[in-house]
Amino acid sequence: MSVSLTDAAARHINRYLGRRGKGVGVRLGVKTTGCSGLAYKIEFADEVAPEDIVFENQGVKILVDPKSLPYIDGTELDFAREGLNEGFKFNNPKERDRCGCGESFRV
Repeated sequence: MSVSLTDAAARHINRYLGRRGKGVGVRLGVKTTGCSGLAYKIEFADEVAPEDIVFENQGVKILVDPKSLPYIDGTELDFAREGLNEGFKFNNPKERDRCGCGESFRV
């Protein structure tokens, strides 16, 4: 089981954590919502919770709760700029369908 980062995502996370002056990494997970059933969630984490599963990639800790891991196992987190927009992209091999608005997915 694993979750990984692209170079761009690792650079962005390290830069942001440096500006914040605190934090141990990012916490990834899923929540039930939207037309297709699941949505990704991401937040900067200040500490590791006892139940977190920790992956380390390119010097960044990726924290995942055990309930979310089956849905995002194998996912690569990317950071992309497209025109004026920028943000994280989840490249999830388990994703089978995405809703029209792009906010939720199904495995």
